[in-house]
Parts: sequence; C-alpha cells; structure tokens
Amino acid sequence: MQTTLLAQQFVPLMFIALFVLLLTGFPVAFGLAATGLALGFVGIEAGIFPAAMFQALPLRIFGIMQNDTLLAIPFFTFMGIILERSGMAEDLLETVGQVFGPVRGGVAIAVILVGALLAATTGVVAAAVISMGLISLPVMLRYGYSRTIATGTITASGTLAQAIPPSLVLIVLADQLGRSVGDMYSGALIPGLLLVGLYVAFIVAVAIFKPAMVPALPPEALLYKEDNGASGHKSLLVLVLICAAVGFAWSRVHNGLMTQWLERATPSAGDEIVILSLTLASLTGLALAIINRVTKMGLLSKLAEQVTFVLMPPLILIFLVLGTIFLGVATPTEGGAMGALGALILAMGKRRLSMPLMKQALDNTAKLAAFVLFILIGSTVFSFTFNAADGHIWVEHLFDKIPGGAWGFMVVVNILVFILGCFIDFFEIAFIVIPLLAPVAEKILPGLVPGMTPDQAMIWFGVIIAMNLQTSFLTPPFGFALFYLRSVAAKFDYKDRVTGKLIPSVKTTEIYKGSIAFIILQVIMVVAVIAFPVLVTGGIEKVETLSSEQIMEQLDMPGAPEAGEPADPTAGMEGAAKEGEMPDPAAEAGKEDDPMKAMMEEAAKDAAKKP
Repeated sequence: MQTTLLAQQFVPLMFIALFVLLLTGFPVAFGLAATGLALGFVGIEAGIFPAAMFQALPLRIFGIMQNDTLLAIPFFTFMGIILERSGMAEDLLETVGQVFGPVRGGVAIAVILVGALLAATTGVVAAAVISMGLISLPVMLRYGYSRTIATGTITASGTLAQAIPPSLVLIVLADQLGRSVGDMYSGALIPGLLLVGLYVAFIVAVAIFKPAMVPALPPEALLYKEDNGASGHKSLLVLVLICAAVGFAWSRVHNGLMTQWLERATPSAGDEIVILSLTLASLTGLALAIINRVTKMGLLSKLAEQVTFVLMPPLILIFLVLGTIFLGVATPTEGGAMGALGALILAMGKRRLSMPLMKQALDNTAKLAAFVLFILIGSTVFSFTFNAADGHIWVEHLFDKIPGGAWGFMVVVNILVFILGCFIDFFEIAFIVIPLLAPVAEKILPGLVPGMTPDQAMIWFGVIIAMNLQTSFLTPPFGFALFYLRSVAAKFDYKDRVTGKLIPSVKTTEIYKGSIAFIILQVIMVVAVIAFPVLVTGGIEKVETLSSEQIMEQLDMPGAPEAGEPADPTAGMEGAAKEGEMPDPAAEAGKEDDPMKAMMEEAAKDAAKKP
C-alpha cells in the first residue's frame, strides 16, 4: 500500500518538475539531474528514501564513463566529420547526379542515394542536409524541379542517418535497452535499405505521373562526356555487371568458406553475406579502374572512372567497418576506430587532410560526445530516483490496461514517440523516455510473436523506435532538418550563375510542405516493421534454449526419462547386477552428492510435470 501511494504521488511530481524546468529553457542534462537530485533529497527528508541509497549514485556515473560501447559515438562522429569536411559529399553529389541526371527525377534519386551513403559514413543529419542543400538544391531549382519535391527529398534523405548503420541513435538505443550494438545494426540494415527503396519508388512514381515536377537534366549539363559525344553510361553499365557478377559468385561460396575459416557451428547470417559480397564487388571495381588508368588502356569511359574513384573508397570503408562488426571480428567500438582511421587515410589520399581540418573535427567530436554523456548522466540521476520510487511499476500500470494488450502498447508508444518528436530532440527521447518504457517492453513483447526470443523482441522494439525517431527531424514545429535546410536555402531572389535566370527565393512554407509526403513514407515504413518483424529479426542470430535431453546428449550423458515414464531406480546397478555383485554403499553415498545426478533428477521431475 505504501509503495502504491508513493508511485501515485511522488512519481507524477517528478514529471511535473522536469516539465517545468524544460519549459523554462533549462538545459536538458542539468534539468534531469536537478529534478532527480532535488526530489531525491525531498524523499530523504520525508523518510521515503534511505540516505544510504544515494551512495550508489557515484558508482552508476562511473559505470557510464567506463562504458566501452559509448566510445563508438565519438569514433563514428570523427569519421563522419573528416569525410564530410574533406569534400566527399560534394564529389558524390556531382558524380551520382551525372549518372542519373539524364532521366526524369534523376537528380532527386541521386540525392536519395547520396543521402543513404552519407548516412552510413557521416551519420550526422545536419552535415548531410546542409551539404545537399548547398550543392543539389540550386541544381534542382535551376532545371525546374518542383520546390516541394526538391526540399522534401533533401530533408528526408538527411534523416536516413538515424536508421542506416552505423547510426548514433542505434548505439544509444542498444545501450539503453541493454542489447548488442551489432545485433541492433543487423536488425536495422534491411528496414533502412527498404526505406531508401521507398523514397526512390516515390520519385519514380512522380516521374511517371507528374513528369513536369522532376525534369531530366539537359545534355549541356552533363560534364563527363567522351570525345565522340557519348555519355559513357554503357561502359559504366558493363563495369557494374562485372562487379555484380563477382559479388554474386562470392555470395554463393561465402558460407562454406567462412564456416571453414572461422570454424563456425552455425551458417553465416544473411546481412554478413550481403555486406562482404558488396565489399568484394567494390574492391573489384576499384582495382579495374586503377589498372585501366595506370596502363592507359582506355577500356573505361570518363564517367565510369569518375564514379569508381569517387564512389568506391567510401563504400569500401563502410562495408569493411560493418563487415568486421557483423563477422564478429571487431566490436562496434573497434569498428568505429577502424572507420576513423580509414577516414583519415581517405582524406590524406585526396590531399585534403590539414591541421585546421583535424582541429575542427576533434573540436566538434568532443562537443557532441560531451553533449551525449552529460544528457546520459543527467538521465541516470533522474531514473535512479524514479526507479527508487517504484516509478517503473507506475509506468507499467499505465500500459497494462491498454486495449489490445501488447499490440495496443506498441501503437500507443509509437504515437507517443511521434508526438514527442515534434518538440524535443531524439537524444532526449532516447535517454528519458526509452528507459521508462524498456522494462514494460521487455515484459510483454517476447510473447507477442511466436518463436521470437526476448533479445530479438527488444532489438525489434529498438529498430521500430529508431525508425519512428526519424520523423522527429521532419515534423513541425521543431523539425531540425527543416531548419538546417532553411539556413542554407536562398532567402532572397537570385540570378543563377549558369542560366542567368532569376530564381525566386525558397519559402519556409515550401520546405514544410515538402516534408509531408516523406513523413507519410516514414510512417508507412514504421507500420511495415511492426507488421513484419522478420524484417528485423531475420538478420539476428537466434539463441535457442537447450532442453535437458539435449544438454545430456552434448555432455555424453544418459538422457532424462521421457514425460510420464518413471525413473528406473535400478538403472545405476545394472552393471553390478550382471557381475553378481552388491552395490558399494560408499559409492551410493557419493552419488547422493553428485551435482550431475541431482540435475538429471530435477530435469526428470520437470519432464514429468509437463502435460
């Protein structure tokens, strides 16, 4: 009764105090910590909490600082900043735009594909949106693209950094849910790629039904032409087919080779096969382009060479980082360190690595890492007091009477996260809301889908939340991606430097309208992941619980009796009876203390109880 009264009175008071602090503009990290500490001291003075309870708080903070998993955040951030500041985004947008430009909607498709690639390298929404807004938006406006399509494509493509590994939000969610980052990456890979495909399908549909909204680039806009005037697409297509053939051939032999080399007992996961096949295909394309340039054979067109030298190095870096994580060779933290080193090597190879660039990258990385850790420490202080007041029981009771059971819980949680995303940042949602929902999800979700293990259920839940958090960057009034694009889009009418035409300014309402269609696409993807959990769990290794009979078989021990079959008390004396000997009392006394015998007897009892 006392616990129930505490949960009904003290826990809502914590929410009210936190809400007041956040409304007054108090920093989130300090607001969380101040709320938790202030109400904790109030609870101590009121005799609700023992004073000794807060002696454990420093240990929890030290545990955060010693968490190796969180080291992946600065590593991947540093990797992304180095690649973005070294001009990779500009090169990619220009090159991929030349590949798809001659078809309707080609520039928009190029923006989506480059956005996906930037998501897998930079992992920072601001960097992706600003880069594409500075480079692609003027091109799209120059050649008559619909302003809502142009702005919506750029902002939505930037948000892919939340769903495609290696994503910072996936690292944070894995840590908050107490699950493996590698499994979270595996689970998010297919939904993230499907979302990219959904974006592309939308642009294709617009190109078919409303071609005037997404015109093709004129011939004079193509930069990498051959001497005879050809575009060079045929040579690029042949190179892609060769690389695809190599990747497909590897996918057929990958399982057998990896099982033998790594001495595995289970077959390779599907995402691992895909990543390493793409890695080998990319290496093949890069090797062919290098050979062609060194020998001056002229087998590849200018476009094919440009695409290979611009696209393949970052692709290889991404595939190597994710491949080592999926193979189990490296942890996500080690993969992030390898990615940071690879980014430095790529920037050095392009002769764009300088001390100002290094200083800027380290400065921004330190700021983001400190920002994340301070919010995490503040949320830990808050959740410490919250759980001490049995707040998790209060939250559980909020959801246990929802119509629809576990499915109702999923619907309500996603609506809640979607609404919160309109007002607060995804880091704040991940650190404040998810720890409150995780215990409830862990209790009711494992039984929702037959055959799903608890780990798979929580990874599924985490991926759904990550896909939902994407919408927080697009939903008014505080959609961060909308403001990022607003900061670089033309605020006044300007004269285009290529065509000489006067281009009207981009209005804020046009940016907001452009996001609506892509918010709908993201919600459709969230619904698809909820309806088809195999999209997430298909790439996660299922850890099965062995029965007592399987344990005995692996230990080369006799199995437990079947259900309904009485145990034979003379089984242990069979050998002695054949020899006509009496059992040794000392040996029998020793068997009573045999832990293996006790475990077998317990297994037999459990089997007999089963219907």
